[in-house]
Formats: sequence, structure tokens, C-alpha cells
Amino acid sequence: MHRPRALTWVACFLYVSVLLAGLAVASTAPVEPVRLSAFAGALVVACVLEIVEGRFTPSAASRGPGTQAIAVAGLIVRAGLYTLITALDSSGNAKVLFVLVPLTAYFTVGHRVAYALAGGGLLLAGVLVLGQPAVRDDPEALSDLLMLTIGVVFALAIAVIAEREEAGRRRAETLVTELTDAHVRLREYADQAVSLATVAERTRIARDIHDSVGHHLVVTAIQLEKSAAYRTLDTSVADRALAEGRNSVRLALDEVRRAVGHLRGDTTQFTLATSLKALAARLDDPAFAVTLDVTGTEDTVGEPVRLALYLAAQEALTNARRHSGATTVAARVDLGTSAAVLDIADNGTGFAPGTVEGQGLSGMRERLDMVGGNVRIMSGARGTRLLATIPAVAR
Repeated sequence: MHRPRALTWVACFLYVSVLLAGLAVASTAPVEPVRLSAFAGALVVACVLEIVEGRFTPSAASRGPGTQAIAVAGLIVRAGLYTLITALDSSGNAKVLFVLVPLTAYFTVGHRVAYALAGGGLLLAGVLVLGQPAVRDDPEALSDLLMLTIGVVFALAIAVIAEREEAGRRRAETLVTELTDAHVRLREYADQAVSLATVAERTRIARDIHDSVGHHLVVTAIQLEKSAAYRTLDTSVADRALAEGRNSVRLALDEVRRAVGHLRGDTTQFTLATSLKALAARLDDPAFAVTLDVTGTEDTVGEPVRLALYLAAQEALTNARRHSGATTVAARVDLGTSAAVLDIADNGTGFAPGTVEGQGLSGMRERLDMVGGNVRIMSGARGTRLLATIPAVAR
């Protein structure tokens, strides 16, 4: 354990106290000047030793193999000095300095050595006092032995308290460091979360634009192409296609308003059956017949699930109209208690199993995954079938 700074001040306080007591006795009783000078000089040396050790004692992290030997040598020097001071002291108070030996040992060589020195010293003092009849019958000697025992126990108790306080302080410093590091990491995580949330929001907006506004623009393009193709062949078909194109543009605007309404906190409920019927009506054509069958109750599923099913149906029907060459497509939605199922099948040419999916199908999978669902696409020479399922446990 690191030697506390207070130990130096305690030791120096005892040295000064013993010196003042000795000088007080010397002022009332004749004492040889040489003895008094040696007494004072030994106390000064002991005080200097304490100050030097207190200032230059290495920390626990920087102690080397020779540090223990130096500490033991310091204890031996102290014991010698205290013995000399006690022999030169005319007041009889210098015996209290021996309390500093186990106290210093506690912080320099460890508590086991300190306890051994305390026990051995008290045992030796007891033998010296109680082993001689002349000394044993001296009340002052017994009183000194008792006070020495109390002083040693008190000093070691203070050492234990100081050690625990030091350990608590180090733990507190460690906790402060860890909390500081955790705060820094938390701020980094918060910044990452903001970045991820921004990316996720951008992805969602891009997906919404593709699935809603993009769909209506595709239908508009199809109807305009149809109107241009039939302009000279059948004006009624061209006019009807142009009207459908205008309607798709209005629907695209409605989708933009709906998206803005969601951003503003609009609570208007989305109805799946009504939206699917409108979608089928827009795409239904003599060359592309759409049939729709919706069963179940919409109250059994939440709006995110209904919206995901609608956008999946929209993507599947749009792809069938643009790419498959299908003439008929059947869409079935079952909002059951165990699962919500979307089943769309067309009679088009299909596509190869290894074909890379576009943004539409990828966005469809992402939307269904967000509500705990999944999608399977089976394609062959007789057409393509899309089966989207959202279990009840996921919604």
C-alpha cells in the first residue's frame, strides 16, 4: 500500500512532543548537556528520515525488487533510533515512539509484518516488565506497558481505517474514470444511433416514393403510351387511357399528401379492402383482367400490416402488368386469426429463378420483414405466384 502523507506528520508530531517533554524535564532537573544534545539530535535525525521517506517513497505501481529491502532497513534504523532516544530521554516519554514501528511497517512492508512486529514487540515488553520482580511491582512500569499496548492497537486500527479509505478512494477514482469512458462511448453510440436513424428514415422515404408515387407514375406512363398508340386507331380507347393517366397522376398527388400527413401526425386510418379495390379497378383492362377476393376482418390486423400487404400487392400487380405479358391475374387476401395472407398469381411468362431482384421486390421484402412477415415468389412457364404471409404472433 502507498505510504500516506499523514504518517509523516503524525511521526514528526510525536518526535516534537517527546523533544518538548524532554526539554521540560531538563529545565527542572540537571541533565548532562551532551546527553541532552544527543537526545535532541537523534529526534531531529528521526524527523528528517520520516520526511525523506515520505517524499521519496515510490508508488505501488513503480516499486521494484529492492524496495522491500529498503523498507526493512528503514524499520531497523527506526528501531535503533527509538532505542537510543529512549535511553537518552530523561522524561520517560520516548517509549511511545515504538508505536511507529508497526504503524510504518503496515504501509511499507505489509500488514502481516506489521502485526508480527506489534505482537513480538508487545511480547518482548511484557517479558521485560513482568519477568523482573523489581519492575513487575512498579506501577509506573505496568502503566507504561498498558499504554504501549493501547497505543499499538490504536495505531494499527488507524492504519486499517486509512487503508480502507485509500482503497475506497481508488475505487471511486476508477469508477469516475469508467463513468467518463462510458459517457464518451454513450455519446458515440448516440451519434451512431442518430446516423442510423437518418439512414433508416431515408431508406423508408425512398421505399415509400417507389411503392406509392412510383407506382402511379408507372401506371400513368402505361396509360399515356396506350393513349398514344390508339390515338389514330380508336379514339375512345385513347381517351379512356388518357383519363386513366390523369387519374393516376391525381392518385400520385394523393399519395404525396398522405405521406406529408403521416409526417405531420395525421391519424386517418388506412383501409386495405377499399385501397385494393381501387388498385384493381385502375389496372383492370380487357387485355389485363384483375380479379380480387378479400376475406377476413381488417380489425384483426394493425395498419402497418395492412399497408405492407397493400404495397406488396401493388408491386406484384404492377410488375405483372409491365413485365410478365399476363392477361389475367388473381389476387386473394385472407385476414385470418392465425395469419394474414396475400396470394397473387398471373398467367404470364414468368422469369428465371436466378434473376436479380429490383428495388421494388427488395423494398417489398423489407416492408414485410419489418412487420414480421415473409414472401415467397414462384415463377415458371405457366406464370408467377407471389405468396406473402404475416403470422398473427408477429402482428
